[in-house]
Amino acid sequence: MRILKTAMAVLATTCLVASVASSAAAADKTTLRIQTHYAPETVSGKLAAQYIDDIQTMSNGMIEVEMFYSSSVVKSVETFDAAATGILDCDMTGGAYQTGKNPAFQFVGDIMGGYETPYQQLSWLYYGDGLEAAQKLYNKFDMELIGWWVYGQESLASSKPIRNADDFKDWKFRSPPGMETKIFEKLGAKPIVMDFTEIFTALESGIIDGADASGLSNNVGLGLYDIVKHANFPGFHSMPSDHLACNKAKFDAMPEYQQRIMKVAMESLALRTALTFEKKNAEAAAKLRAEGVTLYAWSPEDLQKFRDAAQATWPEFATTPEAKDLVEAHMAYLRQLGLAK
Repeated sequence: MRILKTAMAVLATTCLVASVASSAAAADKTTLRIQTHYAPETVSGKLAAQYIDDIQTMSNGMIEVEMFYSSSVVKSVETFDAAATGILDCDMTGGAYQTGKNPAFQFVGDIMGGYETPYQQLSWLYYGDGLEAAQKLYNKFDMELIGWWVYGQESLASSKPIRNADDFKDWKFRSPPGMETKIFEKLGAKPIVMDFTEIFTALESGIIDGADASGLSNNVGLGLYDIVKHANFPGFHSMPSDHLACNKAKFDAMPEYQQRIMKVAMESLALRTALTFEKKNAEAAAKLRAEGVTLYAWSPEDLQKFRDAAQATWPEFATTPEAKDLVEAHMAYLRQLGLAK
């Protein structure tokens, strides 16, 4: 009888421990709803899917993600607010969409006319005190910046030749909101702000002559060059820092190991993105040339015209303390890299 009682006590204790462990594991589990503007079939969409698989696997299923592609819940520009207010949990678009809140977001989204490679731009974030400055901005809006993934210089899509800066005169094109509209207006273009998801239809219907959408390979994935037959490569005008930014309260409530997994996995995504697009863009360029799409490589003189227009526009957006701080941080680092005087 004594042996039976002891066995029953041990069993009860084991069950209690198992129950506590199970409850603790359940308490550790984090479910995240994340939206990106990228379609799942694009190169960036596939890279985003790899990131989600990484964090779910490395957390042994303790991070569970419901992923929304192609801005299927809210418009691209509304993703940040949807995450901040709890409609979503995280925004996987980019900071430049939020310049209406504070122009400082331009300088964490796409400085334009600054860095030449994604490696330089990522280096500013992690080694140029950029992350600390950017985090202050995000936290002000109840969001946490998890990290960047930068695919490199974008290429334009156009129904007309874009051989040089002079070809931008009266060129109607889709532009994201923010500083880009001002820069291209200085070059004589007519930017039209519209959502990322509306580009294909606008090109097809002739509402616009061209579009600033993404990198060359992503543009191929979107089918833009099935409609228009002119592009520029290598790109020069825009190198967005796509971000992952999460509701700060949600992120702060996550166990520290899950937070670390998400941030380190973003560094992995950043490197994978930069390396992937070097290869994919070169492949896309060869494919497009073979299909009769004309690609234009701009001369150093025309590239300088764009940089001059871009750098003349930066002060117009450095109108808040946060924006001024970020511009100063970028300029200091650009000088260190020998990219600015």
